[in-house]
Amino acid sequence: MHKQYKSVSPTDEMSIKTENGPRPTKNRYIRKEGTCNVVFRHVPEEWLLFVTDIFTTLVEIRWRVMFLIFALSYILSWLFFGVLFWVIALANGDVKDHTNEPCMYEVRSFTAAFLFSLETQTTIGYGFRGMSENCMVAIIIVTIQDVISCFIDTFVIGIVVAKMASARKRAQTVGFSNCAVINLHDGSLCLSWRVGDFRRHHLVEGTARAQIVHSTVHATGKVDVAYEDLVIQQKEIILVTPTTIFHKIEPSSPLYKMSLVDLRNADFELVVSFTYTDDSTGMLHQTRTSYTPVEILWGHLFQEMIRVSRRHYRVDYTLFNHTARVLVPEVSAEQYDHKKRLRSSPRPSPRSSPGHSPRSFPLSSPRSQQKNHEDKLKLPTVTVELVNHSHPKPTESTSQGNN
Repeated sequence: MHKQYKSVSPTDEMSIKTENGPRPTKNRYIRKEGTCNVVFRHVPEEWLLFVTDIFTTLVEIRWRVMFLIFALSYILSWLFFGVLFWVIALANGDVKDHTNEPCMYEVRSFTAAFLFSLETQTTIGYGFRGMSENCMVAIIIVTIQDVISCFIDTFVIGIVVAKMASARKRAQTVGFSNCAVINLHDGSLCLSWRVGDFRRHHLVEGTARAQIVHSTVHATGKVDVAYEDLVIQQKEIILVTPTTIFHKIEPSSPLYKMSLVDLRNADFELVVSFTYTDDSTGMLHQTRTSYTPVEILWGHLFQEMIRVSRRHYRVDYTLFNHTARVLVPEVSAEQYDHKKRLRSSPRPSPRSSPGHSPRSFPLSSPRSQQKNHEDKLKLPTVTVELVNHSHPKPTESTSQGNN
């Protein structure tokens, strides 16, 4: 293998030394599954913000917490109105005097009041307990409970539907490759990664985007986070089959002056995202992930996944994360382009080069130039030899008519 080329993997040992010794492992800015590795603390009026946007809060919480909240909302409402019905029964004397005209039939204890509240709100209607026309307060309480029950049911159903149709769940069916690769594409060094949709109901359209994230921690504890956009050759994608997204490492790229050794010694994070519209729901989703320099393989190429049969295009997702080693120069894109320009430029002739002076010839006189010109115009002399039985006599003839 030529010494200019080298193929490596992220597990290969490389002799990279730094002045301060080995660098400590930094936390990701964006995790591999796409969530942000950021924790907010001391947010002013945090609980007030959550309560103000209660719908979004309930959509974002975990399922077990949501089920607990919904169960408590039903149970507490049953208990609250059960206590009210029990107080009404006590005030009307239904608990002590069984001969009195009751406000609510067969409600003479707290347990009976709780069961009456549960049956009213869930519209069970066993036919054993019921309302009478003697207490207007009890009728008003039952009406309020029915209205509140409708609100609770609507809220619970809406939250469950919104949570099931959440963009995060759809984003889990659109994934990126575990690693990114750098190889030669159309004669230039390119950074590429793969994105694919794992569902049969494909997307309408999508837009790919990539950024380089640099986080710098100063000695004073200050943290600076800088973002650099990467130019993608084909941003708009219809993701029917897995697609490889390319970023050409050109002079405007942050990776243009980065060689293999520089990449292994670099400290950045490549954040990629794919924003798309689902054709089933028409909702807008986004899938994202990140790659560290260790997860960017220099000198690798994604293996082909698509095969053409008689009736279909077959996609083998077992090859989604598989790469193959290829010959790629280990120099930076800047040095590679410079060497390409040197190879493609024409080499100067030794006679026209500044180091070689042209040979000097003596100048001829006008008479000699005229004589040379006549010699060039003079027709050549042809010797014809006649052969007979006698001794041959050579004769000399010319093609000039005047001789």
